[in-house]
Amino acid sequence: MTLFPTPRGVLTPDRSLADLTWLRVGGPADWLFQPADEDDLASFLAELDPAVPVFPMGVGSNLIVRDGGLRAVVVRLGRGFNSISVEGSRVTAGAAALDAHVARRAADAGVDLTFLRTIPGSIGGAVRMNAGCYGSYTGDHLIKARAVTREGKSLTLTPDDLNFRYRQTDLPEGCVIVEATFEGGAGDPETLHARMAAQLQKRDETQPTKDRTAGSTFRNPAGFSSTGRADDTHELKAWKVIEDAGLRGAVRGGAQMSPKHPNFLVNTGGATAADLEGLGEDVRKKVFQTSAIELHWEIMRVGEPAPTTDRVDKSTQK
Repeated sequence: MTLFPTPRGVLTPDRSLADLTWLRVGGPADWLFQPADEDDLASFLAELDPAVPVFPMGVGSNLIVRDGGLRAVVVRLGRGFNSISVEGSRVTAGAAALDAHVARRAADAGVDLTFLRTIPGSIGGAVRMNAGCYGSYTGDHLIKARAVTREGKSLTLTPDDLNFRYRQTDLPEGCVIVEATFEGGAGDPETLHARMAAQLQKRDETQPTKDRTAGSTFRNPAGFSSTGRADDTHELKAWKVIEDAGLRGAVRGGAQMSPKHPNFLVNTGGATAADLEGLGEDVRKKVFQTSAIELHWEIMRVGEPAPTTDRVDKSTQK
């Protein structure tokens, strides 16, 4: 039996992850670790058996945990990692700080990080996935990120280290981002807040913000330009190829492709992770059949499917 370190934070065995994700589905993690602070995180990882997988989890805004759960220690950062400070044009935020909060705090100080305002999730996830919208990406503004490695060592990562690409980075396996520093342009606070209000209005008009979703389901097919730079301004969008395949509003169990925006996967109530992932795979297959375009998941899917039990049809037995 694996012996676990005794942290100052909270270590919970067999913890359901369903209530920690926006889609409200999924099985339990073997362990959920909520460190008290960075030192607690580092010492725990340093002492943890190297064979035990570690999965850093943000606020679960872009995540499906499969119904069988996750055979790992899930690390979820909390209040000890949500500070936000501004110095000149630079904003430093803990990995657990919500993207929207960072955008608002920056705007208060006259720093333009308004693109973060409508991105669901926390800063750690934004860095890991190079989140972005309105033509701006996390990688365009990041100065550096601090992380704790799987071995419990402190690490400073530059944009070159992370190798930002469309919705991707080269973050080392098991590495937990704890803080990030960004630089934004100067702006009038009132103007910046007005811009964010307009962004929110546009989002609410076009996206199912009142439904239980996990943000965009698939990456845009034109995810990068010929130069390799992130590019989300191309006319070819994931929602359009899903629409053209006749899948707006498509249903599987309790899962649905939103009638309002067909690139949003919705838990209409009672969906399982298998319903949601299965519908997504149905969409990928149909889109490829109709347009020869291969959609790639933007939602991360982790864990194992629910265990199945072999049922015997007794009517066939003699």
